[in-house]
Amino acid sequence: MLLLTCLVAVLLTSESRGQAVDKTLRIDCFPEPGSSQQGCISRGCIYDTNFDQSHPTVPLCYYPSGTGYSLSSSGLANPYILNKKSDSVKNPYGADISPISVYHSNIGATLNVKIGVQGRYEPPVQFPRNPSTSSDSLRFSVSDDGNLFSFQVKRASTGTNLWDTSIGGLLFADKYIQIATHLPTDAVYGFGEAIHQSIKHDFTQYTTWAMFARDEPPDSAGQDTKNLYGVHPFYVCLEQDGNAHGVLILNSNAQEITTGMGPHLIYRTIGGNVDLYFFPGPKPEDVINQYLALIGTPALPAYWALGFQLCRYGYHNLGEMQAAVTRTQQAGIPLDVAYADIDYMDRYKDFTTGSAWSGFPQYADQLHQAGMRIILIFDPAIQADYDSFQRGISSGARFIEWARQDQVPSAINGQYPYVQGTKIMLGVVWPDKHVGFPDFLETSGNTNKWWADEFTRYHSQMGFDGIWIDMNEPSNFGTNQDHPWYYDDDDHPNIPPLFCPLTGPDSVLEVPPYQTQAVYHYGNSQLSSNTLCMSAKMGGGNYNFYDAKCLYGWSEARATRQALSQATGKRGAIISRSTFPSSGRWAGHWLGDNTARWEDLKTSVIGAMEFNLFGIPYVGSDICGFISSPTMELCLRWQQMGAFHPFSRNHNTLGTPPQDPAMWPEVAAAAKKALLMRYNYLPYLYSLHFEASLNGHTVLRPLFFEFPQDSNTHTISFQFLWGSAFMITPVLDQGATTVRGYFPNDVWYSIYDYGYATVQSPGFASLQAPITSMIPVHVRGGYILPRQGPATTTVAARQNPFELLVAIKGQPGQAQGQMYWDDGDTIADNVASLSYYKWVFQYSETSTTAQITLQRTHTANGLSIPTLDIIEMFGYNYYPDYTSFTLDGKALSINTQTSSYSAFTKRLMISTANLINLSAVNSNTPSVLTWRHGTQLLD
Repeated sequence: MLLLTCLVAVLLTSESRGQAVDKTLRIDCFPEPGSSQQGCISRGCIYDTNFDQSHPTVPLCYYPSGTGYSLSSSGLANPYILNKKSDSVKNPYGADISPISVYHSNIGATLNVKIGVQGRYEPPVQFPRNPSTSSDSLRFSVSDDGNLFSFQVKRASTGTNLWDTSIGGLLFADKYIQIATHLPTDAVYGFGEAIHQSIKHDFTQYTTWAMFARDEPPDSAGQDTKNLYGVHPFYVCLEQDGNAHGVLILNSNAQEITTGMGPHLIYRTIGGNVDLYFFPGPKPEDVINQYLALIGTPALPAYWALGFQLCRYGYHNLGEMQAAVTRTQQAGIPLDVAYADIDYMDRYKDFTTGSAWSGFPQYADQLHQAGMRIILIFDPAIQADYDSFQRGISSGARFIEWARQDQVPSAINGQYPYVQGTKIMLGVVWPDKHVGFPDFLETSGNTNKWWADEFTRYHSQMGFDGIWIDMNEPSNFGTNQDHPWYYDDDDHPNIPPLFCPLTGPDSVLEVPPYQTQAVYHYGNSQLSSNTLCMSAKMGGGNYNFYDAKCLYGWSEARATRQALSQATGKRGAIISRSTFPSSGRWAGHWLGDNTARWEDLKTSVIGAMEFNLFGIPYVGSDICGFISSPTMELCLRWQQMGAFHPFSRNHNTLGTPPQDPAMWPEVAAAAKKALLMRYNYLPYLYSLHFEASLNGHTVLRPLFFEFPQDSNTHTISFQFLWGSAFMITPVLDQGATTVRGYFPNDVWYSIYDYGYATVQSPGFASLQAPITSMIPVHVRGGYILPRQGPATTTVAARQNPFELLVAIKGQPGQAQGQMYWDDGDTIADNVASLSYYKWVFQYSETSTTAQITLQRTHTANGLSIPTLDIIEMFGYNYYPDYTSFTLDGKALSINTQTSSYSAFTKRLMISTANLINLSAVNSNTPSVLTWRHGTQLLD
């Protein structure tokens, strides 16, 4: 009888109402565990009893198509006022809020659509919100077809719908908000932080990705949709015609997206409003430029921060660190930065040095004298019983707190005199005793000032150059656990963990009606697992941790940028584990605690491209893997690939053998070769970072960014570009001696061991890549790349003469490029105000002559720069007349002993000491290097 009743209910719910929805366009009505037919019907939703084994992810319980809001007759203009439809399915996770409003506005070419209720929580992030520019525009329109409100965002030039919410499913309760949209294509990239097996999202099934900052190592051994350290609700979409647009959903609560087969997208969050930003492109790089106009351009790293970096967790003493650095140097491997993980601290307390590291300040001085730098790790949690914490309390710094005094656990807080009379929430991390978490969102400035003063104080004892901020999700050990893991660790005392109010009236934020896949993915878990209580207070008491937790790493990075500048008086570099939109304004990022597996090597290629989409171009993975031990071959291939990530650091964990590249002769040779090429092209890489910071661009980018019209590039996950012109094809498979690469329809010259200077045909190709050679690297015709003779430190390399690589394209041939140059270390809070040079280079030719035009478009004051001594040219189709060279009409003597031309490869090398004094190039009138062709080669 019960079964018959349920079946009748199903029929009444779906067929008689006429609201059955195609399997490719469903919005899950039971996205949490425990879905059942009876539970589905009790929500007023439709249950499909026909499970499709060929599409097992299709929701069986889904919302009727008419679910949503209707347009109020009193709100027919901007803002639009919406009322909950009386015949619509009710929100399963709380009372529907009605009315809500929809408001749209423009920030230049960027369209902002805001859905919600005024006065609700909004992330307290201060974006520049500069007006963007575009060759196209977006149009916003609404409809109320069949009494269901929806809106559309269209591209003005083509009429393409970028968003279309007529799919239905709009829900808005206090702790459950949902919006869904049709998508123009399934070519969607972004959303993070998560491990993606391919750069393009898979729309052949329904997949849900959680976004909630968590101390969680990546797992690349299969598709794992768990949320990692940061939150980036931003994506780029390619349309059918190759145009691109982007969307940011600005929200800092726990949230998730489901990609559906439609293709369609479902967004859920458990707080705040829906604050959407649409970026029209139409080129992919335009999208990022517009996104960065809103959130802010990335920080410019110090020049030395583009050098190779060496780290490990598990140095037992200073001597072990010194040994790793020494053997790297003795192998001739370029090295700029030595790191210390938490090992260097006195029992893991910030701003202290342990007894086994007593000579550390003197060693830092030695490294500085050798042209190297030091970066130290610092965690946000401060032990509650030593002088750094006491100074914070005395100076008025704030810490994350309990909401009320009666919630404070006296058995824990009563042990620490400095917290008496406060509501400070104490947790457990690496130190031996309980810790407090600085409240970097409070607005008095006392916390940030105290934080900067602590770094300044410690810098006077220990001369670090950069800062590595970790554990800032924030992470907390053993929350809500009777037997946390550290009870079984000999290196950590068994101090009681933090317990949050999971039941009773105070649990409303701890256990909301819907907790997102950031909880459900982990089984027996809560939002507070691995972190602090959701009911805690931040922002000096103005925000619930429930709302603002995902901003913790963002706010710490902002405070740490101020601290580094104050402590060192120089630019330096910061890397942060937890990030949020605009974190790149202050810090770079490493891709977390990966594992020494081939799968993790592959996904790190995708991760670095994604973080360039997110506005954090200074990014890289732990080379050779952090967890476990790599084989020689894996470490070798990772060193080769990692040499071309903007942030290039080898790092491994406690209890594993050393994996610095000099541990294996083969790895040392490969690392030396790859890093010397990196250092050779650092002026180009640095110029890309400078351009990104100054004008808002990517540094490392996917192939489809440059070739969006080529559908083959849309799924290329394992090749990448520096800027527009420098392509890397890494080897990512065990035992491989060749690698399959794709070359879009353009001119590509080899700049590695095989076929150097020769043209690679467009299309797919098998490329030679034994472990004794470089991985394949190619330069794109039509570009001029600045470079410099390499050395084993950037300090030494910066003294070498400049060079230009001119990759000629077309008949007659042409190429262009640019270079930025400054002292590399002056604080760059405003890059435009730096004292820097910028040169623009252009090559052109006729049937009889060739010329390179050099123009200085920006001038530095008092900055000594090397001369330009070498110009290497690919695709030069003539024997040169060495006697005909002139610079600005004056004859130049070319050193024919060091210059050469190959008719076979069409490679011209012009090499003469002091060939061109770049600092003397006039800023008003370009300098012109000209020469006559000799005999033309026959193709």
